[in-house]
Amino acid sequence: MAGGWSRDGAVQDQIDASVEDAIALVRSRLPGGDSLTHCEECEAIIPEARRNAVPGVRLCVRCQTALDEQQANLSSYNRRGSKDNQLR
Repeated sequence: MAGGWSRDGAVQDQIDASVEDAIALVRSRLPGGDSLTHCEECEAIIPEARRNAVPGVRLCVRCQTALDEQQANLSSYNRRGSKDNQLR
């Protein structure tokens, strides 16, 4: 049930749009194309198994882990403002 000036289903539409945007963002970050044989950060050899498992891989496991941790720290998701946290 919507309230005020919004129509029924408007809140769900907004949630769906947010989820679709998040999925599009994640998909845009996926590597593609040919994998590199050496890490573009540290020049370490990227094992063939990793190159086959992750198409378009450009970083070794160590550098990718560091990048993932760095991006996790920069997350713009505000957990304090989420509805789930407010309900607890």
